[in-house]
Amino acid sequence: MIVVRIAVAGATGNIGALTVTALERHGHEVVRISRSLGVDLMTGAGLAAALRGVETVVDVTNGPAADPAETVTYFRAATQNLLAAEKRANVRHHVLLSIVGIDRVAGNAHYAGKREQERLVATGPVPWTIVPATQFHDFAATVTSWTERDGVATIPPLLVQPVAPADVADVLTEIATGMPRGRHPDLAGPEPQDLVDMARRVNEARDRSIRLVPTWSTLFGPDMAGDVLLPGERVRIAPTTFEEWLATQRQAHAPTSPTS
Repeated sequence: MIVVRIAVAGATGNIGALTVTALERHGHEVVRISRSLGVDLMTGAGLAAALRGVETVVDVTNGPAADPAETVTYFRAATQNLLAAEKRANVRHHVLLSIVGIDRVAGNAHYAGKREQERLVATGPVPWTIVPATQFHDFAATVTSWTERDGVATIPPLLVQPVAPADVADVLTEIATGMPRGRHPDLAGPEPQDLVDMARRVNEARDRSIRLVPTWSTLFGPDMAGDVLLPGERVRIAPTTFEEWLATQRQAHAPTSPTS
């Protein structure tokens, strides 16, 4: 096996940490890029040293999601700095994790930032692969964590086809060690799910009592209804089902037996 030196931007986040683990499991040398580790994509500080000898960069960074202008500004600056540093370092492949459906939703701030990020990568100086993925299996729990107040949480009635974060990390690892492919097929889990039902089942698995109120919001409006967030005809189905992921949540949150 050929060992590749690969940088992961956003390495300390959920999907970033899983990608680092997957790459290292396959024997590759991983460089972690994160502001908490001294590399700032917004200013470019530390990038030159971090990318020395790197052949591939996997970008799984996240950004502010409240204001469209702020989000676009963040992703533009971070992506421009990263691509320019990659060009100077002779990086051969830029892999970007994106989101299915961002071109079909106009009002979402985060999606606006991701559209700008995709545009810069696709027109940039480094050969690239963009991997659009559906929402992760923990997305419903994340949304309710944002909205919960006094045991009540609002949640939009979205139709999604969620994918396991570990499966996404495995696909990113596979792509990072190969040739640039342009736009990769949509990456999704095995079956569609209703987000409200997902939240209910996650709460049960985690033994949490939260009253759910289905409603649209400024963050998730009616323009995201129907099949907008589902994968297109070109799709790669990851293996892990939502029920299989739920089983891991039940196990992790099962009450422990008292020791004697």
